[in-house]
Amino acid sequence: QVQLVESGGGLVQAGESLRLSCAASGVTFSFFTMAWFHQGPGKQRELVAAISTNGSTNYADSVKGRFTISRDNAKNTAYLQMNSLKPEDTAVYYCNAKGRYSGNEYWGRGTLVTVFS
Repeated sequence: QVQLVESGGGLVQAGESLRLSCAASGVTFSFFTMAWFHQGPGKQRELVAAISTNGSTNYADSVKGRFTISRDNAKNTAYLQMNSLKPEDTAVYYCNAKGRYSGNEYWGRGTLVTVFS
């Protein structure tokens, strides 16, 4: 049974930081590209950041320079360090895993991030 469990969301003031975690189980973690998506109120789900199996990363333009995605294959966990948060970052953040070889894709249930000014 594949599970992705996000944690670390919360209510913060603009300019502050949060670190999201995504703990994976039931998958060979190192074989999966890990990504974070967010979905704001009334908006579509969008890619925030992704990290491939070899550690290469890509980011949405809106978060470049503020957010950092990372992974710890030994802990089967992906992270999203979010600095200089803005009210427009308010969203539910979802963890996504996509198999490099299988193409299988999995989602977590999401964690809410609320940024107030």
